[in-house]
Amino acid sequence: MKKRLGYGLIFLSALIIVIIVGGRLFFWANKDVYGNMPEYVLLYAENQTDDYPTTMGARKFADLVYVRSGGRIKIEVKCDAELGSEMQVIEQLKFGGVSFARVSLSQLAEFEPEMNILQLPYLYKDSEHMWRVLDGEIGDDFLKKTSDIGIVGLSWYDAGARNFYSTLPIRKLEDLEGLNIRVQESDMMADMVSALLANPVKIVYSDVYSAIEQGIVDCAENNWPSYDAMKHYDVARFYTVDEHTRVPELQICSKVIWDKLDEKDQQIILDCAKESSLYERKLWQESEKSSRENAEKNGVTVIELSESEKARFRNAMSTVYEKYCGNQMELINEISEY
Repeated sequence: MKKRLGYGLIFLSALIIVIIVGGRLFFWANKDVYGNMPEYVLLYAENQTDDYPTTMGARKFADLVYVRSGGRIKIEVKCDAELGSEMQVIEQLKFGGVSFARVSLSQLAEFEPEMNILQLPYLYKDSEHMWRVLDGEIGDDFLKKTSDIGIVGLSWYDAGARNFYSTLPIRKLEDLEGLNIRVQESDMMADMVSALLANPVKIVYSDVYSAIEQGIVDCAENNWPSYDAMKHYDVARFYTVDEHTRVPELQICSKVIWDKLDEKDQQIILDCAKESSLYERKLWQESEKSSRENAEKNGVTVIELSESEKARFRNAMSTVYEKYCGNQMELINEISEY
């Protein structure tokens, strides 16, 4: 009996030591630069890889917020879709399950259809044109529209121009006819593909490689860094530069979380989000260039469409414009003149 009691006391003592040591380790792992525990530890969802421009922009944002809040606000960035697909993350943001995220405008447009205006096919002449729009009054107005779905828009991120890549070369409009083309979980992108007489197939980004490899789709569409980051060039060897859409992305915050912050912290987050946006854009330009170079080194055939052929693609979009912005042509014309 005494022996059992002795063993019990030893076990209890060991357990107490483990709890104390474990607690101290947790404290030291999470304390801020001033030796205090952060007041907030918030999750940031990112579906791209760790070295992708948007992920690096998110980490820059998290670092800036941590420093400027004096270590009171700690943001943990979870990449590689660890917290779910973009659509799943948006749903979590609505009730505060996730605090921050970087998502494509295409995904938000499923909740707020007016967002589709900013991603209409061939809307922007080039990158500079898009940033004049997004950094101006129009862009600010669209950031505010996210409040209608329980989300706070913080800043715009670059995602370049989207192009088609496929198992067979696409050199003219007719080459798209009948192809099964992967699109985002977006009705407008599906309608765009249908207008080109191809068949849209909605597949999450993480499953695109296997979908092409297994012959579920013949083609996908995305920007250079996404194509390169997931090594889609292994299964789709032809990349057609048509720049059909420039789909900006947003840094967003859960309104549930936002409303718990005081005005000072809200301003810190807004300022840091905008600063990280400039950082991400610079990284994007560098990444776009290096991604294309890497794809070409891996044997990808790059097809540049002529201006006349691009015009044919653009003219096929009349039904898409009519469906998504039939009553907003004044705004479309304003954007075109920016």
